Amino acid sequence: MNKYSTYCRKSSESEDRQVLSIESQTRELGEISGKHELNTVRTISESRSAKDLGRPGFAELIKSIESGETNSILVWHPDRLSRNPQDAATIISLMDSGKLIEVRTPTQTFRNNPMDKFMLGFFMMQAKFENDHKGENVKEGLKTKAEKGWLPSGAKAGYMNDKYAEKGSKTILSDPDRFPLIRKVWDAFLTGTYSVMQVLRLLNNEWGYRTPKHKRIGGKPMTRSQIYKTLTDPFYYGEFEYPVGSGKWHQGKHKPMITKDEYDRVQLLLGRKGRPRPRTRNFEYTGLLECGECHAMITAEEKFQIICPNCKLKFASQNKSACPKCKTSIEEMVKPTLLHYIYYHCTKRRNPDCTQKSIRVEDLDRELDKTLSRIQISKRFRDWAIKYLNELNNKESEENIATLKSLQSVKADYETRLNNLLQMKISPQNTDGSIMSDDEYKKQKELLTAEKKSIDEKLSGTDYKAEHWRETAEKTFDFACHARYRFAHGDTQTKREILAGLGSNLELFDKTVRVNLEKPLQFIEMAMDEEPTISEMFEPKEEIDNTVQLESLWLQNPTLLPLKDLFCNRKLEFNFTLSEIKTNLDLLGFQFNSLTFC
Repeated sequence: MNKYSTYCRKSSESEDRQVLSIESQTRELGEISGKHELNTVRTISESRSAKDLGRPGFAELIKSIESGETNSILVWHPDRLSRNPQDAATIISLMDSGKLIEVRTPTQTFRNNPMDKFMLGFFMMQAKFENDHKGENVKEGLKTKAEKGWLPSGAKAGYMNDKYAEKGSKTILSDPDRFPLIRKVWDAFLTGTYSVMQVLRLLNNEWGYRTPKHKRIGGKPMTRSQIYKTLTDPFYYGEFEYPVGSGKWHQGKHKPMITKDEYDRVQLLLGRKGRPRPRTRNFEYTGLLECGECHAMITAEEKFQIICPNCKLKFASQNKSACPKCKTSIEEMVKPTLLHYIYYHCTKRRNPDCTQKSIRVEDLDRELDKTLSRIQISKRFRDWAIKYLNELNNKESEENIATLKSLQSVKADYETRLNNLLQMKISPQNTDGSIMSDDEYKKQKELLTAEKKSIDEKLSGTDYKAEHWRETAEKTFDFACHARYRFAHGDTQTKREILAGLGSNLELFDKTVRVNLEKPLQFIEMAMDEEPTISEMFEPKEEIDNTVQLESLWLQNPTLLPLKDLFCNRKLEFNFTLSEIKTNLDLLGFQFNSLTFC
């Protein structure tokens, strides 16, 4: 007689939320037992995941079968028994030994025969496959979300998940109630007059902070561990690590609560309690400057220091939690002086004895600004220069159009003559070569082809020059007009782009910047020395419109006339003599006097 153990399991994992609860499983299996008059010896139920080993209820089930107390199992589905290969193998092994006679579900019965054991094992391992596959899909989805700039885990204190967004596209928003309170936490701690616990008491008792309310949790004050996590989390200035511990940092798309400098200051005040920041930092000028003495690359170094308010000792704050002299805890210091420096210096990889000294980033910024000021032009001069170049180009275009048309006609006639020559050679009357021999045909074809190729080369080199000079000129003058302002107010990438466009061989020598300006910028620098009125710094903010007078001054200034040669050397140029054109036209039967040349 079969002696059944009824086994019911509800997983604690999210993917099993739609499976019948333990209460429902017990009721349904009880009805089946009564309907088929099964001999049910015991009922075992538990709320544990079947993916891992060590379920107490499952161990009790196996023990009852091995002892002979029961020899059959009544279960809702095989995946309730196992979702891992070891427990699945235990079930099949009990069948092989004859101790387990039958596994019954509401729709199937598995007995001790090859096909039933195969199907039972298949269903249990299919559950294992589904778990693994879901896990991979979830990991890939979370990775993609992080790469898009959204934190895959729950929202941090002061933020909230956008519950109205579509599934898979959830974003993180600022919590209108809690965002200002958490910002006050940072502001209070940045003053240096409050300890972490004092700020925590302010947050909970005076400002009334409570965690977001959910079904079973929430609505409580912030804990001590949570405020330390908040004050050491790079998420609040816009970066997060995912997966945690992987070293892969992502730039978040959420609204930052603080700046990176404020985050750095808080970490100094926290001492060792501060979580290490991302170690990678992109300095503005590394990779662009080289040493003017040994020509090694220039690198950057960041330093953090604290002046102890008690003993006035200045010490490096990294990897220290207290003052080395008076042993005062950094966290307990009242208004300590925080110092942050960035130095640029030679790497000395080419010459360890290089004598060049380091320069602070503020001094380097001033040096680069000084370089940009040498090419800074006003918007008024930029507009005049572009207009002047356009006028020159339009005039030259009108003068060259007749020559261009004539040369195109010459090219067309060469093509006609080549075609006629071929027709003459292959005509029926020339089958015996009486009209034109092979040698004569070859000689004339080579002559005409060479002349046509010469015309093609003259024309082909003019198209790009004629079309693109205006774009080059506009970019050059726009750069000179706006580069200094963009450099002063732009981000790291903007500054690097401006330096890259400034010129080549940027060198740092004796704390000064040397650069070989691009050729158009060299002209602008020279023009500014001769005619200071083209610079924006020489124009008053409010003045009478004297545009006409200035343009007249610039037009008559011999220093500015090379504008034409600088950019309009991309005009149409024909590197052959007038007699060569006349010879070609005479060859084709043209009358020279009927054409006009420049």
